[in-house]
Amino acid sequence: MQRPQEIEKDLDQVKTIEELTGIFRGIASLRIAQVKNQVLQSQQFFHELWDIYTQIRVDSIFHFGRQTSGGEVIGKELYIVITAEGGFSGEIDQKLIEWMLTQYKPDKNDIIVIGHHGAIQLSQRGVSVKKYFKLPSKDRNINVEPITSEVQKYKSSTVYYQTYVSLMVQDVKRISLQTAVQEQGKTRLEQAGPAKGKEIKDVISEQNYIFEPSTYAVVDHLERSMLSIMVSQLILESKLAQYASRFRAMSAANDRAKDSTDDLRLLYNRAKRAAADERLKEIVAGIKKAVRA
Repeated sequence: MQRPQEIEKDLDQVKTIEELTGIFRGIASLRIAQVKNQVLQSQQFFHELWDIYTQIRVDSIFHFGRQTSGGEVIGKELYIVITAEGGFSGEIDQKLIEWMLTQYKPDKNDIIVIGHHGAIQLSQRGVSVKKYFKLPSKDRNINVEPITSEVQKYKSSTVYYQTYVSLMVQDVKRISLQTAVQEQGKTRLEQAGPAKGKEIKDVISEQNYIFEPSTYAVVDHLERSMLSIMVSQLILESKLAQYASRFRAMSAANDRAKDSTDDLRLLYNRAKRAAADERLKEIVAGIKKAVRA
């Protein structure tokens, strides 16, 4: 049996782990609340832009803000894969990468990776990527302009990302960027209701407004802005899932540390009693020896 001093040392170490995992779990929980609030704010801003956009756009097609750019559109479909920056995301990044690769065809798709962990996994599989971007370290005012600039070069773009279901459940998802923008706009009309929806559909034209430099340029600017918001939201959704995954991992580690603390405390008390009993036996044996002498 271990000596009480040795068990006490192990107990102190486990208590430290218990405290640290509790702190990290609290940080993850705080991050989740902050990201949720940020997503709600960005959705509200998107809806305000959508209200204006639906009144002035000249057709029903979302052009990704490239009507006035004049650049040649790449015929391939762009895959954007959003993963964690480090390897602390568990198996969900691997699941995401493997799912994306089942759809990937080098002659039909280019890949952009957001997050170092995903870039490493693709490199290990011998898959080349068009561009790599670090996952933004902050959750507010994310600069996605370099990413949206790449999106505008392609005919279509699909995003593979992690999605938050609950604190204990995270999954992977794919969505077309054009579909994502249109669904967000459709949600806005549904939330507005018939009366407000009619107001949103009212047309703003050159007959009653002056557009500088042109109507198409204004529409392009709105499309680029909404595209940036949508990419930001998908990044935040992935980060939300990552924070939830960390929360789950820290909760499990904290529970294991508590169980170990209880076991070690019981073992420590037993060791102390055994040591005390051993000393008592030695004292009794010494007394008996002295009496006999």
